[in-house]
Amino acid sequence: MEPYVVPLEALGMGDVDRVGGKNASLGEMIANLAAAGVTVPGGFATTAQAYRDFLRHEGLADRINQRLDTLDVDDIKDLTAAGSEIRQWIMDTPLPPRLREDITAAWEEMTGGEDIAVAVRSSATAEDLPDASFAGQQETFLNVKGLERLIEAIHKVFASLFNDRAIAYRVHHGFDHSLVALSAGIQHMVRSDVGTSGVMFTLDTESGFRGAVFITASYGLGETVVQGAVNPDEFYVYKKALKDGHDPILRRSLGSKAIKMVYSDNPAPGHTVETVDVDEAESQRFCLSDEDVIELAKQAMTIEEHYGRPMDIEWGKDGEDGRIYILQARPETVQSRSGRTLQRFSLKTRSEVLSRGRSIGQKIGIGPAKVIRSIEEMTRVQNGDVLIADMTDPDWEPVMKRAAAIVTNRGGRTCHAAIIARELGIPAVVGCGDATEQIADGREVTVSCAEGDEGYVYDGKLEYEKKKIELDSLPDIPVKIMMNVGNPDRAFDFAGIPNHGVGLARLEFIINRMIGVHPRALLEFDKLDADTREAVEEQMAGYGEPVEFFVAKLAEGIATIAAAFDPRPVIVRLSDFKTNEYANLIGGERYEPHEENPMLGFRGAARYVDAEYQPCFELECRALKRVRNEMGLTNVQIMVPFVRTVDQGREVVELLAKNGLARGENGLKVIMMSELPTNALLADRYLEHFDGMSIGSNDMTQLTLGLDRDSALVADVFDERDDAVKALLAMTIEACRRQDKYVGICGQGPSDHPDLAHWLLDQGIESMSLNPDTVIETWLFLAGEKV
Repeated sequence: MEPYVVPLEALGMGDVDRVGGKNASLGEMIANLAAAGVTVPGGFATTAQAYRDFLRHEGLADRINQRLDTLDVDDIKDLTAAGSEIRQWIMDTPLPPRLREDITAAWEEMTGGEDIAVAVRSSATAEDLPDASFAGQQETFLNVKGLERLIEAIHKVFASLFNDRAIAYRVHHGFDHSLVALSAGIQHMVRSDVGTSGVMFTLDTESGFRGAVFITASYGLGETVVQGAVNPDEFYVYKKALKDGHDPILRRSLGSKAIKMVYSDNPAPGHTVETVDVDEAESQRFCLSDEDVIELAKQAMTIEEHYGRPMDIEWGKDGEDGRIYILQARPETVQSRSGRTLQRFSLKTRSEVLSRGRSIGQKIGIGPAKVIRSIEEMTRVQNGDVLIADMTDPDWEPVMKRAAAIVTNRGGRTCHAAIIARELGIPAVVGCGDATEQIADGREVTVSCAEGDEGYVYDGKLEYEKKKIELDSLPDIPVKIMMNVGNPDRAFDFAGIPNHGVGLARLEFIINRMIGVHPRALLEFDKLDADTREAVEEQMAGYGEPVEFFVAKLAEGIATIAAAFDPRPVIVRLSDFKTNEYANLIGGERYEPHEENPMLGFRGAARYVDAEYQPCFELECRALKRVRNEMGLTNVQIMVPFVRTVDQGREVVELLAKNGLARGENGLKVIMMSELPTNALLADRYLEHFDGMSIGSNDMTQLTLGLDRDSALVADVFDERDDAVKALLAMTIEACRRQDKYVGICGQGPSDHPDLAHWLLDQGIESMSLNPDTVIETWLFLAGEKV
């Protein structure tokens, strides 16, 4: 006879038909990956045969099939009635005696007479397939104690195969109800209620970038992360750095983590867990140490290597023994299906921002807002509506597919709403905090996830563009096409566009977006007034020391871009804030002078060699050194902007060397911007101190034609194709070619004017760094001109 119960360690991926994908995967990891450091709690599983034999009782299966044959799953009321009726039939049918006996024997062996707690999870025979995700559709029961409670939980797991969302999902994806069976997995309970837990993916869930492990984490049991009830901490770990023994943590993002789920002392059935508030000071700290993050990433990479595909993994850290455990592992089903076609969405106009949160996907959705405050209101959502809710759970899935976009108050990028939105291919903005209060029911809104890590809900219907890019059809051209990338949030996404690296990564963009504080305010934190100090403390939450906050966040921003494009070169331009821009940072007004024309004032190289500013410059050097030396991202090159004299250029290069960034050391190249006429006129002399030049056509045009590019009064004169400007560009290119040194252009000109791009090609330019949205068009234009 087919056994009704099997120990998890006796199972493997060949047993999906016997115990479902989840339990087969747990057994596979216990049997094959324990020696490699993957820790999975042990236990046992009931078999699919046990479930099928159970359904044969009293004609139960026939009654279920007859009820489902006449069901219209798009009729929410009928779906709810059918699901409730079928689940009650199952609960009213006793488990077969042999199944109870086998469960009892396995339980006694597992407990050894001790009073233990277990988790009881569902595992369907059709779940966790590479092209379908049944995740979260059936029930999980935590902190189950005692044999009778265990049997009750298994009975409920069996019934949960007919949850409303599971019935609807199978119909919409063409799975025959009668061909799907259920196994219950019983595992030792990990005490993450007094520890931490979360979800991790072995790729970036938004872009599909496979070079990083993406980890979400929060206090307490992992259900809050999966459900989207909490905004978790997030971490990115670079796989190559981890393998090579370098510091691999690319980014850390602090989540609010306002609540956590813990075990309850309430003895009543169904009250084994409860949700409690997290202490505010605790929520303002990262819930994982760097060591924990690295350990999780190692286990994730081991699992991915074993399965040979991107994986979606649930984990928990036991607060009592301090160990990290893998609770589930299944194939990632959305980004791993992505092909070699990119879709690009961009808004033509903007309006008032009603709410903002974490963006899911890169699309734009428009429609009337439907603010849904309870599951009873779900039927109000019609095709093309924008679903606005506090959070969603699997019971909402039958109507989520109708939505043009989804917006939630709570949740991170691995919450239920995010996972379903990706699977449905619709935009979602999660973790807004106030969406249900700020967005009026029935109001027309535009949901934009096309602007980076942050997603926006705009008032009204806005116009947008949609472009389709075929990535495998770009012809060869005799120039390297690089990209201007300032926003680390978009780096993984942009890296999927054909390119030869990053020709311009602006440090001021990273400082403004990820730090927001003037570096001197951090260096002189103890001297700040109370209000400014409070504002700075709010910015640096999660990072204990002000200077380390600046260095760490700047390093994270640089490293994210560098990892996305590794091993291709990433040219990082040292900060080129002008005094008015620096003054806008927290604490900035305290340190910045007023200038009538900041564009021509205290900026670029002049700052770095200034004795008063040098301590700030040294912080940038520390961040760059950390990225190159500690994180191993030696594809990072350094670019010096706005060099007014040859002596000034030499001083900066010497100052870089003094701060551990010497030209040629560990392959470091130091490049300068050619953006002042002096740079072109004396190019040969400048090149004695630099490894090449990158043309900044915006400033070169401004300074050659003697105009302020920010002035609307002379805007019609501003043109990078002016003959005088082109003469200086040609001088720069010729000098670099003569000395066999790098020469590229990172200004706006080639992005705006394809004819200028072609002229530069004829001059022998080595690379053009373009705005990401113009890469394909310029590439094809240049190829067409050569044909």
